[in-house]
Amino acid sequence: MQLKDKLASLPTDPGCYLMKDKQDQIIYVGKAKNLKNRVKSYFTGAHNTKTTKLVSEIVDFSYVMTRTEHESLILEMNLIKQYTPKYNIRLIDDKTYPYIELTIEKYPKLQIVRKKKPKGRLFGPFPNVYAARETVRLLNHIYPFRKCDKLPKKACLYFHIGQCLAPCINPDVVYDEDVEKVIKFLKGDTKEVLEKLQDEMKKASDFMQFEKAGEYRDMIKHIQDTTEKQIINLNDNKDRDIIGFAYSLEDVAIQILMIRQGKMIDQHQIVFSYVGEYMEAIYNYLDQYYEHDKVDEILLSDAFDTEEAILNLGNSIMIPKIGDKKKMVDLAVKNATYDLEHYNMLYRHKDEKKQNALEELSIMMNQQINRIEVFDNAQLFGTAPISAMIVYDQLSFEKKSYRKYHLKTTSNDDYQAMKEVTYRRYQKLLMENQTIPDLILIDGGKGQVNAAIETLQALNIDIKVAGLKKNNRHQLEAIVYQNEVVMLLKHSDLYKFLLELSEEVHRFAITFHRSTRQKEAQKSFLDDIKGIGPKRKKSLLTNFSSIEDIKKASNETLKALGLPDEVIDALKEVDHEKNN
Repeated sequence: MQLKDKLASLPTDPGCYLMKDKQDQIIYVGKAKNLKNRVKSYFTGAHNTKTTKLVSEIVDFSYVMTRTEHESLILEMNLIKQYTPKYNIRLIDDKTYPYIELTIEKYPKLQIVRKKKPKGRLFGPFPNVYAARETVRLLNHIYPFRKCDKLPKKACLYFHIGQCLAPCINPDVVYDEDVEKVIKFLKGDTKEVLEKLQDEMKKASDFMQFEKAGEYRDMIKHIQDTTEKQIINLNDNKDRDIIGFAYSLEDVAIQILMIRQGKMIDQHQIVFSYVGEYMEAIYNYLDQYYEHDKVDEILLSDAFDTEEAILNLGNSIMIPKIGDKKKMVDLAVKNATYDLEHYNMLYRHKDEKKQNALEELSIMMNQQINRIEVFDNAQLFGTAPISAMIVYDQLSFEKKSYRKYHLKTTSNDDYQAMKEVTYRRYQKLLMENQTIPDLILIDGGKGQVNAAIETLQALNIDIKVAGLKKNNRHQLEAIVYQNEVVMLLKHSDLYKFLLELSEEVHRFAITFHRSTRQKEAQKSFLDDIKGIGPKRKKSLLTNFSSIEDIKKASNETLKALGLPDEVIDALKEVDHEKNN
C-alpha cells in the first residue's frame, strides 16, 4: 500500500529515481523527463525478463527532482558511479561525459576533454557529446585560439584562413579579450553569437541556399544544447552539502543534496514531527547528522539566520543570494517542499504504526520500550557457530551498533550459545558503562529466553527479555514472555513491527554465517602447524596435487621445498594425531 501511495504522489518534474530492495540497497538508478510517468511505467504492462526481475525486487524508491532533463542525465551518471547498482550497466571511470576546457596558458587552446586532472578551466559536463564537439568547432572557427599542441617554427594554414593569431611567429599576441568572450559564451551568454548565426541562416534561406541554412540551424541547436545551464556539477572539487527545508504546524521536511568533489552524488531526505519551535527541531536534527561527518561547505536557504546557523553548524556555512549555489539551494527547498506536501501523511503514517507497536509492546512489558537489541544464532551441524545482534532505537535500525560474534560453543547447543553471547554482550556493556537496552528479543522460544535470563541474573542486570517464536514453516507466530506464549494477529501493527525486526536480524545473521562457513571451508590442517605461514602453505599446495600427497611426502621432498626439520616434524606429528 505504501508503494502505491508513493507512486500516486510522484511529481511530474524531471529528475532521477533510485529503486531499493528489501535490504534498502539501491539496485537501479534511472532518469526521467517526467518522474511520475516513468516510475509508474515499471509497475504496469509487460516487460522483458531483466525488467520483470528488477520490479520483483523493488520494495521502495526515492527520487531527486532536477530543474531540467539535462541535469537529470548528469545526476544519473553520478549516482550510478556512486552506488554501482546491480541492474545498471556499469560506467567505467574514464567513460564520462566530456567537458569543454579552456587551457590556462599564455596561448590558450579550446578543446574537448575527459581528463580527471585538467590543465585549464572546465565547462560542463555535456551529455550531448556531438553538440559539444560541434560547439567547440564553431568557437574555434570564430575565435583565433591556438590549434597546435606544440608551436611550429612557421605559421600554419589556420593563420592564413584567419582562425589563429600564430603565436609561433607573433609571440606578443594577447588572447585576453577572446578568452573573456568565450567564458561569457560558455556560461550561457550566447546572444551575440546566436544573432549572427540566425542572420546568416536567414540570408541563406532568402537566397534559397536551404542546405546551408540547415547547417546554420543545426549550429544554433548545438549551441543551445551545449550551453543549457546545469547546476548538478560545480567543477571545483569541493565537498559540500546543500540544505533546504519546509515546515507545517506539525512536521518538518529536510532535504540535503550532497556534492562530493564538485559532483552531486546523493541526497538525504526526512520528514518528522516536532514539538516546540520548528527551527530548534531542525538544528537538533542537523547537529546529530553532522556529529561525525564534516564537509568543506554547507549551503543553506535564506530561511536560516546566518548568526544562528554559524552558532549551530560552524563557520563552514554559506547562505548564497545569487548564482549557481543559490539555484542549488532553491532545488533543495523545492524537493523538501514536495516531500512535505505529498509525502507528509505517508511518512507520518509509517512512523505512527511503529509508535503504536512500541506502545503495545511497552504495555505488554509494563515498561516504556525504546531501545531494543535482537539476537539470532546460526550454525550448521555444530560447525561455524555464530551469533548476530541488531539494534533498533529512535524508530529506526541503528546499523552502526550491529555486532557479530564467533561463538566458542562447539556442540549443537542453542541454549549454551545464547548464554555465551548474552554474557559477552552485557558484561562488555557493564565494563564500558554503555547504554543498556530496554528490551532484548531472541529468535527462539522459552528455552533460549530462559538461558538469556539466567545469564543476565548472574550479571545482576535487569532487562526485559522476550522470544520471537516461529512455526514449523519458520514464520513468526508468537512472542514468548514470562513463560507465556502470546499469539500475534498477523494484520496488527505489533506483528508487522516484530516481523521487520526478525527479518532484519535473520538477514544479518545469515550473511555473517555464510561468510564464516566459506572461511572455514578454505582452512586445512596446515593452518594448525607452527612454522607454516601463507608463503609455505602456498608452496606446498602448488607442488602437491592434494593434502594426502603432502601427508605422504618424504622428509627429503619436503626439505627440497625449503621446510626446516622442526616444521616437517610438526607436520608429521599433527597428521599422526589427527589419524589416531
